[in-house]
Amino acid sequence: MTVLSEAVLADPIALTRALCDIPSVSGDEKAICDAVEQALERLGHLTIQREGNTLVARTDLGRDRRVMLAGHLDTVPVNDNFPTRDDGDVMWGLGTSDMKSGTALALWIAATVPDPRFDLSFAFYDCEEIESDRNGLNKLSKSRPEWLAADFAILLEPTYGLVEAGCQGTMRARVTTHGKRAHSARSWKGENAIHKVAPVLERLGAYEARVVDVEGCTYREGLNAVRIGGGVAGNVIPDECWVEVNFRFAPDLDEKAAETHVREVFDGYDVEVTDSAPSCRPGLDRPEAAEFVAAAGGEFAAKLGWTDVARFATLGIPAVNFGPGDPNLAHKQDERVELPRITACAEALRAYVTGAHR
Repeated sequence: MTVLSEAVLADPIALTRALCDIPSVSGDEKAICDAVEQALERLGHLTIQREGNTLVARTDLGRDRRVMLAGHLDTVPVNDNFPTRDDGDVMWGLGTSDMKSGTALALWIAATVPDPRFDLSFAFYDCEEIESDRNGLNKLSKSRPEWLAADFAILLEPTYGLVEAGCQGTMRARVTTHGKRAHSARSWKGENAIHKVAPVLERLGAYEARVVDVEGCTYREGLNAVRIGGGVAGNVIPDECWVEVNFRFAPDLDEKAAETHVREVFDGYDVEVTDSAPSCRPGLDRPEAAEFVAAAGGEFAAKLGWTDVARFATLGIPAVNFGPGDPNLAHKQDERVELPRITACAEALRAYVTGAHR
């Protein structure tokens, strides 16, 4: 098992490298969760609770507020970008941006700040990059919501060192066309379901996505085909074809409104929602969030993507995104993180939890 030494825990850059060099594609997080758990157990000032490959650690200092720092442990599949390599001030490799550089900061704070100005909780969880029903934070919010109790949460997703507020909701749906099977030599005896999908793609091609301002943050929506399938055999006219679409919706819509919109766009077709996660409003008017924005430099923007800030919102916990990675590099083969960005975010986070920013 990988052991995270005291020297590694004391250095956010070394800790980022160590976490990235533990393979943890979604569904295979046991090794990295074991390493994090062992490191936390050695510290002595934290209470640790684990369910599956998700764990929560917390201080119990009797402070009047509690802040949660959270990061997921998993990555998308390897794409010839593992293990890490350094090139000057840049670390390349799977997970460097999304989001082990951010998760490393949570673990670094846990290891190096035993006496914060408020109580701290730390959540390290699995399966964020796949379907929501396997998401470790989602499962914990249902089975052990008391473990996640906090007055404010910082999700250390990649934001390139800028506070990103709220998030888009995400919905996947399958749009299906139906036909009638026949031998392809006598195609007029059947109805080709693949041919019938052409108008679905035309609607997508003509779709005009909204650009929406919500509480001073600008969100851009998107409705796109992400997969398509159909066909029976090389000599059979297919009787079914489907297009999977992904709708990224602004936080002025809830999931019900988003589903209504998708069904309106594809009126006349069979539409089945296969996966959905809620949006989250920015919430920067909350004093806890406003204080952190000020501590992190005062600038903010909309989170263009879905993150688990929405999970915290459903629990009534205001939350923001903040991390050193570049979100534009997430899931890419050339994923990387700038080392000075890790250092800057680490310093801002430490100043916030110790009160040095005031």
